[in-house]
Amino acid sequence: MNKSPASRSSTAAQVRLVTIDPEEAGQRIDNYLLRELKGVPKSHVYRILRSGEVRVNSGRIDAAYRLAGGDVVRIPPVRVADRGAAARVRIPEGTTLKPHILFEDDALIALAKPAGLAVHGGSGVSLGVIELLRREYSQLKFLELVHRLDRETSGILLVAKKRSALTGLHAALRDGKMEKHYFALAEGRWRGGRRHVRVSLRKYLTEGGERRVSADADGQEAHSIFTPQRQFKDAVLLDAEIRTGRTHQIRVHLAHEGHAILGDSKYGDFARNREAAKRGLKRMFLHAHSLAFTHPLSGEQIALRCPLPADLAVFLTVLEQQETASAAV
Repeated sequence: MNKSPASRSSTAAQVRLVTIDPEEAGQRIDNYLLRELKGVPKSHVYRILRSGEVRVNSGRIDAAYRLAGGDVVRIPPVRVADRGAAARVRIPEGTTLKPHILFEDDALIALAKPAGLAVHGGSGVSLGVIELLRREYSQLKFLELVHRLDRETSGILLVAKKRSALTGLHAALRDGKMEKHYFALAEGRWRGGRRHVRVSLRKYLTEGGERRVSADADGQEAHSIFTPQRQFKDAVLLDAEIRTGRTHQIRVHLAHEGHAILGDSKYGDFARNREAAKRGLKRMFLHAHSLAFTHPLSGEQIALRCPLPADLAVFLTVLEQQETASAAV
């Protein structure tokens, strides 16, 4: 990517014209800007996109625009808060994701993302999965996230080592040819069996700049399938299959159905979450446990499995023991 020395200044208030390299092509403009403008609130990034201050090849674009090699991006003057401080933050020595890798070849990496680790740095997070992997795979010219998981969500995450693998996997996601399943522990008693939820979702920002999603008929189409696995007294363990990959899809669909995920601080019930915390649940109970797809380069069928991490498995055991003890009284 062609950048003048001045364009690397952390806080300089000046227009930047950046030419996109072929290796950077294919990514959304909003994701590109969030990486380029670390320290700038997300709300401001989306504001300069909506206002037309960001332009590609002198034309206005929306947040979903995908960059092409040779595109010239106009980035307006912005103040990057604390960028200098962020640059001084060192990734802790010895931190490695190697033990979490489930599958790897010359095209992609599949790993079991731990809960509490963001997929990328920014928004107050100094580092994430992609930064750690880029440190460990410093010899690679290309390394990009295929999809995302919320910071609190654990489970299978794909990272592409080649542009061709990334575009192939993105096509599989768009065409519904990637099968993704999660475990979610939701509040209440589940009525009936397998349930299809087709409720459109709309993203918005709160006054504080926090990203949220709501059920909205004018939003993007979203389709989830929930299958009960185990009913407890006041909670149900569900398998959640997502046919579309919308932001916070499982969380909002379950909240809309009256079964918010336990531990979900954005869409859940505060009192229920507090009670679950007293019983040992320290985070949102959502885990990506299986992923199946056709390898984008070899054509091989890949089926990945990732069992519940210890903290969630222990919490289920606690629920089982409490119910057994209650039944014995």
